[in-house]
Amino acid sequence: MPSKPLLVVVVGPTASGKTALAISLAQALGTEILSFDSRQFYRELQIGAAIPTVEERAQVKHHFIADRSFTEHLSAGAFERQGNERLQQLFEKQQVVVAVGGSGLFAQALIAGFDDIVVKNEASRAHWRQVWEQDGIGVLQASLLARDPLYATQVDMQNHQRLIRALEVIDSTGQPYSHFRLRKQKTRPYETMWIGIDINRTTLHHRIDERVLAMMEAGLEAEARGLYPYRAAESLITVGYRELFAHFDGEYPLEEAIRLIQRNTRHFARRQLTWFRKNDKIQWFEPQQETEILELIRSFETSDH
Repeated sequence: MPSKPLLVVVVGPTASGKTALAISLAQALGTEILSFDSRQFYRELQIGAAIPTVEERAQVKHHFIADRSFTEHLSAGAFERQGNERLQQLFEKQQVVVAVGGSGLFAQALIAGFDDIVVKNEASRAHWRQVWEQDGIGVLQASLLARDPLYATQVDMQNHQRLIRALEVIDSTGQPYSHFRLRKQKTRPYETMWIGIDINRTTLHHRIDERVLAMMEAGLEAEARGLYPYRAAESLITVGYRELFAHFDGEYPLEEAIRLIQRNTRHFARRQLTWFRKNDKIQWFEPQQETEILELIRSFETSDH
């Protein structure tokens, strides 16, 4: 038996089939699933965040899925602590756990950890918030690209709060935000196996476009309208809701909102892949290669590494 339990980490772009694969693997391994999807934590985002259905969750027990309100925002740092506490409990019952999600930031928090960044600069934060309110997010994006291009490839560039936080740290320390985020990987009491879903780009784009249409048919517009009064909440600054909120503000018709959701989701998928391709620990498989993935996991389980 391995000296440490095993965390199987399933990653890939949105709409690539991560949920289905994770459920199949967990069923075959007789284990449970821990999600590190940064939007599926919130129960009000059922449609827009593509939260696994009640039927899917009935097949395998899921953790960190729709277990809190969007008003209880969960940061990556807090997830690092809570996620590893939950893993400790799960590994007391089983030798393998499946983790799944599309957020590279939260995967990194869970497995590698972050340095604690406690810098606060109220004046800088107020300055950049005023810039955002007066001039728009483009100025924040350009400033971050110029001052920390590495973090610009990792962060959601449409999330003004994260951009402001990064610029605040840069202003205060004179160092790129990325410099502080991960200087030394933390040791964990488990081994990690990274599995990536490698899917043809044309196929992925088609699946994204079709999924957006299916979300609209399932009631995404009504879901977003119910959340509209809270549109400034950090948990709602995300593709799908952002475009519909602008539609509700009268900026463009519904058809244009749908087109923008499709386009921006494709862009988001590209950023996800850019993040994951930098991780040389990920072993890439096509979605239908479940048998090969299981063989890999079981060979690890029986090795003494």
